[in-house]
Amino acid sequence: MTNAGTTPLRIGLLGTGPWARNTQAPALAAHPGVELSGVWGRRAEAADALAAAHGTRAYSGEEGIDALLEASDAVAFALPPDVQAPLAVRAAEAGCHLLMDKPVATTVAGARAVAEAAEKASVASVVFCTLRFAPETAAWIAEQAAVDGWFTARAQWLGSLYAAGSASEYADSPWRREKGGLWDVGPHALSVLIPVLGDVEHLTAARGPADTTHLILRHTSGASSTLTLGLSAPPGAAGVEMELRGERGTASIPGWAGAETAFRGAVDALAEAVRTGVPHACDVRFGLHLTELLAAAEEQAQARD
Repeated sequence: MTNAGTTPLRIGLLGTGPWARNTQAPALAAHPGVELSGVWGRRAEAADALAAAHGTRAYSGEEGIDALLEASDAVAFALPPDVQAPLAVRAAEAGCHLLMDKPVATTVAGARAVAEAAEKASVASVVFCTLRFAPETAAWIAEQAAVDGWFTARAQWLGSLYAAGSASEYADSPWRREKGGLWDVGPHALSVLIPVLGDVEHLTAARGPADTTHLILRHTSGASSTLTLGLSAPPGAAGVEMELRGERGTASIPGWAGAETAFRGAVDALAEAVRTGVPHACDVRFGLHLTELLAAAEEQAQARD
């Protein structure tokens, strides 16, 4: 396994769906410090097409996973969470560093298995929570985390993925339809609020319309926050807002350039963790913690139904 000096980090991609095609594969293929070592897909024809588009080798089938791991220093995942989790354990056991999508898994046991495997194998890891790696929002988070005196925060992340008339290719994702906005966009919001306001001491959850979930959080700093998360809002109601209020006034999160730019930032973060041996703050242990919070929220919300 190579990772030192100017040697490119060989990263294999597991998955061939919309996120792989639109974000991960283009970002990895264009990254100057990365060699896209191959693409694995459950369907051979999809892996062939995506690999050909980016000048790399295609892998498929069970034996293809082991071959890609052998050819890679790290692997990136563009798979449903409960498919990626056991494959991440397998990759860590093979000595590959992990660049995972959020959520790491939709069960605490699945996420814990990944964290334990990464720790045992001493591999680096990053969980791709978009706002932690997009340059504009990452800088804003760091700036607000350095400020004391936040009193409360409000986060609203409403998509229209499942609204009437939606033609988004991401709406075909069975796990998103089953788990809803809590699990899909909840990690994004939590990944912003926790580094600024502190860990979550207490959580209250309740269902809203369709797949919408409302959360009330109390943080270790003493601040509180509210979150509204969903994927089924009418198009005119969709949008992302995050606002902090405190002793110095208010601060609102800026816009960001897009997922591909943010993913390149996540690749940079993984490469830095590999080079230095210093864990990134948004690693699989943080991914496990997010899963614990989301599972607790889901349990509460279901109990109130």
